Amino acid sequence: MYDFLTAIFVGIVEGLTEFIPVSSTAHLIVLVDGLNFPSPPGHVFEVFIQIGAIFAVMWLYRVKLFHTAMCILREKQSQIFALNLILGSMPALLIGALFHDAIKTMLYNPHVIAFTLIIGAIIMLIFEKRFTNTTVENVDAITPRKALLIGCCQMLALIPGVSRSGATIMGGLTFGLSKPAATEFSFFLSIPVMFAAVLYDTYKNREAIMAFDQTGLLAAGFIAAFLSALLVIKFVVNFISRHGFVPFAWYRIAAGIVIAVVFF
Repeated sequence: MYDFLTAIFVGIVEGLTEFIPVSSTAHLIVLVDGLNFPSPPGHVFEVFIQIGAIFAVMWLYRVKLFHTAMCILREKQSQIFALNLILGSMPALLIGALFHDAIKTMLYNPHVIAFTLIIGAIIMLIFEKRFTNTTVENVDAITPRKALLIGCCQMLALIPGVSRSGATIMGGLTFGLSKPAATEFSFFLSIPVMFAAVLYDTYKNREAIMAFDQTGLLAAGFIAAFLSALLVIKFVVNFISRHGFVPFAWYRIAAGIVIAVVFF
């Protein structure tokens, strides 16, 4: 029962943190290790439940995704949007595939997370004041060049603690996107990147997964992540539009200090 409740709790945390710039990966690594959760090797549980959060994005933006899929052969805007998702995802997918094992071995630890949480917060505070001029007000106005550049920023999120959403949103602001446009594009970019990460991790750890007899824990975490992400996605765009990134930055600093104190 303890493991089952822990799986639900970790899933809720995943859904709450995946789409805000505080690094869901950092939270999951610390929680799974700190709570002695019986996760399969290779951080498979942490990656798997992220798909629950991605399904929440797909459900809430199903009209946009379905329209793009249906009209991609005849509508230029749908073609550009699909191209932007491909270009925005390619850098992280390429670097992640090339350096997957090194990243998991060397960087998935609380010491790195504490450092990157705090450094990322300082960068967010700087960006909040500096990049205020916007030329792109919605995701349909993003050019392929800007999508690729934002995708290059997303590569930084391969380092746990950086935050995938944080890296893509900050990248979007750098290249002229408004806060709502940068946030929504971050949601869309999460779909191909996270699906690819789960498929790759599943393949790399297929023997451990087959031997893992607690599939109910995976299901519990998955459902909890899906439901909590549904709540967060609806709220986060409006929150960032009104309050910016300063609250998230201070939270990152506090979390980084707590992790440093506990694990050092």
